[in-house]
Amino acid sequence: MTTRRSPLILLNTTPLLLLVLLSSSIISPAESTTPPEKINTVLELDESNFDSTISTYDYVFVDFYAPWCGHCKRLAPELDVAAPILAELKKPIVIAKVNADKYTRLARKHKVDGFPTLKIYMHGVPTEYYGPRKAELLVRFLRKFVAPDVTILNSDSAIRDFVEEAGTHFPIFIGFGLNETVMSNLAIKYKKKAWFSVASDFSDDVMVQYDFDKIPTLVCIHPSYNDHTVFYGPFEEEFMEEFITQNSLPLAVPINSETLKVLKDDQRKIVLTILEDDSEEKSQNLIKILKAAASANRDLVFGYVGVKQWEEFTETFGANKETKLPKMIVWDGDEEYLSVTGSESIEEEDQGSQISQFLAGYREGRTERNIVSGPSLLGYISSLIGIRTVYIVVFLVAMVMFIQHISKEEPLRVGTRDQAEPVTSTEAERTGYRPEDKQD
Repeated sequence: MTTRRSPLILLNTTPLLLLVLLSSSIISPAESTTPPEKINTVLELDESNFDSTISTYDYVFVDFYAPWCGHCKRLAPELDVAAPILAELKKPIVIAKVNADKYTRLARKHKVDGFPTLKIYMHGVPTEYYGPRKAELLVRFLRKFVAPDVTILNSDSAIRDFVEEAGTHFPIFIGFGLNETVMSNLAIKYKKKAWFSVASDFSDDVMVQYDFDKIPTLVCIHPSYNDHTVFYGPFEEEFMEEFITQNSLPLAVPINSETLKVLKDDQRKIVLTILEDDSEEKSQNLIKILKAAASANRDLVFGYVGVKQWEEFTETFGANKETKLPKMIVWDGDEEYLSVTGSESIEEEDQGSQISQFLAGYREGRTERNIVSGPSLLGYISSLIGIRTVYIVVFLVAMVMFIQHISKEEPLRVGTRDQAEPVTSTEAERTGYRPEDKQD
């Protein structure tokens, strides 16, 4: 006769077996979560799938576009080329696009104010993208966002490869003989703005190449400007951060629509030199002198712009082809600029001494306050694309004419710095064009 055991007896006699059976039926969330599907094409997002895509993938590059936008049309094929390359990275980046002209509520939610508006969402947090738009350069630029905070370099070839692969759109900081932990906090804080590495093994040839003779040292490189700066300490976070922030820009910054966007985050005054043509040999010689002055005056940003390169911008400071150039001013990055009495322009002879006199006059307060003026309406219209934009311009002109009848109108501004109060949509319409505005 067979004796049947009750479940209770089984529980008492074989607890280990029961535990095994129960554990086999329970899967932890981490184990049950499969890696998200690899996306090697450009996703089309709308209000139904935007949030789920952003939450599913750690890194999503989003192009908010309008079908009628010329810049958007040129960007689209570049994104098609970049998408499969970015999908193969160790930490993949998904490329997606949103028809912001159609899904206006989604566009407003994500603060889209022009076309194209480009953002990279890192773990759901958006960051504006102002980098290049050609596929090869775009891929190189976006790799920065998924790279290690600090890269360890242990040979001359590793240093060379790191600098080459980093490209030219970010400054590069290399700590020669520094410990990784010394750099890590700052590397995390400024990850979106620069490359960071430490070199543990290198030859004397590298020391000669980067012009330092003591270890440890921190070197900043701006490849596209052929600039590099050396810092010998002290290697405390406060002093290192000051060096990093002061060297986030090259010694002499060419002023254009892209660098103005970068200058928004820099609170230093801008010593702006206006040239006739910044590509001329005599202008290049002056720029070398400006770099030397910048090296000795780190509390200021030194920038330059040619009338030939951007006359619409230089006119806001009263400089055009008829002005005696070069001309130097000190700009607050917003509405005001200062001219220095007795230093209205720079002669060709002994320019170093003249720049020193200009800076001395500025620091001593021998200055005259001026207000920037806005560009012409023709320049405003020529910077925009699309018939819808023309309609907007016509509407703005009508509004300006109406406002002039009821109140004193604010002058148009060429600002780069954020204001203390947020700008409302009505205020944005009234202030008109600024160089950092979107292209369409």
